[in-house]
Amino acid sequence: MSARTIYLLRHGQTDFNVQGIVQGSGVDSSLNEKGRQQAAQFFAAYGHFPFDRVYTSTLRRTQESVQQFLDLGLPHEAHAGLNEISWGVREGTRITMEEDAEYRQVLAEWAAGNTSARLEGGESPDEVAARQRPFIELLKARSEEQNVLVCMHGRAMRVLLCQLLGYPLQCMEGFEHSNLCLYKLHFTGSMFTVRNFLDVSHLATEG
Repeated sequence: MSARTIYLLRHGQTDFNVQGIVQGSGVDSSLNEKGRQQAAQFFAAYGHFPFDRVYTSTLRRTQESVQQFLDLGLPHEAHAGLNEISWGVREGTRITMEEDAEYRQVLAEWAAGNTSARLEGGESPDEVAARQRPFIELLKARSEEQNVLVCMHGRAMRVLLCQLLGYPLQCMEGFEHSNLCLYKLHFTGSMFTVRNFLDVSHLATEG
């Protein structure tokens, strides 16, 4: 049996991304003009590809990022397990490493292995990982799907990559991301491996 291929995509740019405002799972924003351009560029590069199914989170910015594929009539499922981490009471506010001691502290705890830490009212990486597991089992079980496209969110993508590749969650910062970046993975039926890491070649025409 040949290896199955999973194309793992982060959503395109939103105005909140530009402004440094945390969206999380509670802010259901749409793509901005550049985000729509990024989505169109990805479709131009991969629109001919024979995806068996498209998976997204339940949030608009992921579905808008792959809408042109859905317009082709490809099978689509939206899973809440793929939603972004919840940042709790901080969603909709600007959080930066330079200005926010609480945010820095939580990230430091995660890197130190305390992946049960969370911002007030938010989720921990452990909780995100737990809600992703049913989707992972579904993905593994659907062996008839040789090529799938999964569109999700930056922090949740880091958690998912750790789970698929067998890394502890404290290593998640090693999986960098940017808007409309692509990770291409192979799945042999027992093991996931990365073939493309932080691929943005489809955005090469960006100014």
